[in-house]
Amino acid sequence: MTYLLALDQGTSSSRSIVFDAQGHVLAMAQKELPQIYPKPGWVEHDAMEIWRSQLATARQALEKAGLKASDIHALGITNQRETTVVWNRQTGQPIHHAIVWQDRRAEATCAQLRAQGKEALIQSKTGLPVDAYFSGSKLKWLLDHVPGARAQADRGELAFGTIDSWLMWQLTGGALHATDVSNASRTMLFNVHSNQWDSELLELLEIPASLMPEVKPSSAYYGEVRPELLGHAIVIGGVAGDQQSALFGQACFKAGMAKNTYGTGCFMLMHTGQQFQTSRNGLLTTSAAQIAPTLVASRTALPPEGALSSLGRPDAGQATWQPEFAIEGSVFVGGAVVQWLRDGLHAIQGSSEVQALAQSVPDSGGVMMVPAFTGLGAPYWKPDARGTITGLTRGTTLAHIARAALESIAYQSAALLQAMSRDAVSAGAAPVAELRVDGGACINDLLMQFQADLLGIPVVRPAVTETTALGAAYLAGLSSGVYRSTGELSGMWRAERTFLPTLSADRAAALMEQWEHAVRQTVLQ
Repeated sequence: MTYLLALDQGTSSSRSIVFDAQGHVLAMAQKELPQIYPKPGWVEHDAMEIWRSQLATARQALEKAGLKASDIHALGITNQRETTVVWNRQTGQPIHHAIVWQDRRAEATCAQLRAQGKEALIQSKTGLPVDAYFSGSKLKWLLDHVPGARAQADRGELAFGTIDSWLMWQLTGGALHATDVSNASRTMLFNVHSNQWDSELLELLEIPASLMPEVKPSSAYYGEVRPELLGHAIVIGGVAGDQQSALFGQACFKAGMAKNTYGTGCFMLMHTGQQFQTSRNGLLTTSAAQIAPTLVASRTALPPEGALSSLGRPDAGQATWQPEFAIEGSVFVGGAVVQWLRDGLHAIQGSSEVQALAQSVPDSGGVMMVPAFTGLGAPYWKPDARGTITGLTRGTTLAHIARAALESIAYQSAALLQAMSRDAVSAGAAPVAELRVDGGACINDLLMQFQADLLGIPVVRPAVTETTALGAAYLAGLSSGVYRSTGELSGMWRAERTFLPTLSADRAAALMEQWEHAVRQTVLQ
């Protein structure tokens, strides 16, 4: 039997999952990660705790599976994106807490870049808008505000990385300072056309190139885990940011294929193939998980260490693998609206109760909820929006509000997919034909059926919903010879249930118009 181990380091927890070669989950371990809030708008993690918790879950998952590290063919890593760590190369110790992707402290830097008229330049190279969400501005903040950090960086004593880089440094005992193309593309410092760090952007944000990790394809030989950590050396063969990893785990390998992850928020990605496409509808462009063509063509085991060592450096020339892209949109409040029903309104005791409460009424009774608790994300980008509930009557009950809350997740996701389809059509491609779904809230049949009704296309739930970790395992399996091609992976993907639309196109359009009307009412005057 062949086994793969996936490390899934997320915002709220660290998890490890053991898969067999058919993509079945054998064992899983999870450990909650404490959140640190030093000031309003600031969010941090203890980077050493991230490492300790991830290592602990890897050991636990192996134990639960009844396996040894020597039984694992290869290891893949997927991670919360944009979260920024800087550490001392000599000691391996972070110079500050990790700054989490949600953190907004670097907004002043972004405002300055916009005022300088740099937004078009940055977006043309990176596919990203100028925003504190991305790692580059967080890195600049650390260099500017941690005492002595900039001088150390200038002397080449520090290393920067997103969480994948940090874990690989620890797993290899400091032998490896690397990242993959999908994580690099979330820094606002990476040229996604040439797959290399961009010297002009590094200079613009005053970041020494010596800080930056080597960039590799998402499926490649990275290095080996130190034997003493898990009991045996394991090859690290795949790395991808969580949303790109989920896209890969959903076998969305071709242009026009899309997935939506229903978590605390919702993240929707549509593969656009080798075409870099700037959205005209409020979405962003990002690098998809990528495979070194030499690895796939050879269909053999991993190349020798260092074979890709020159890639990803500033001005190193065009990388030797073909860039691939995706259009991405995010919903700030997805499953979190159910938590609000539970903790804010006390309408339910547990999140699992929401479907039964919502199904106790035939519809929302005209109630429309827009959960803009922290503004509205794509495709609206209205930071000043606030949550609203409209359409209340004397006959409105908690059940109607619960149903409206659940439906709000589908409405927001439908607005994203419609924006993606408009982008696809404007680029001469066909609109999205089906939506593959994953994440905790996708188990809610009522929500998935309503999603299909609004979209007018099939919504497909896979047999394995742990698609983020599965994507990392697949990437590791490809580079290490377990799988021969993405075509083989496509053949392994299985649907658990397909939700077909039951509403007429006119009725769905009328509902979306009601939603858009409700959205217009959320902006404070």
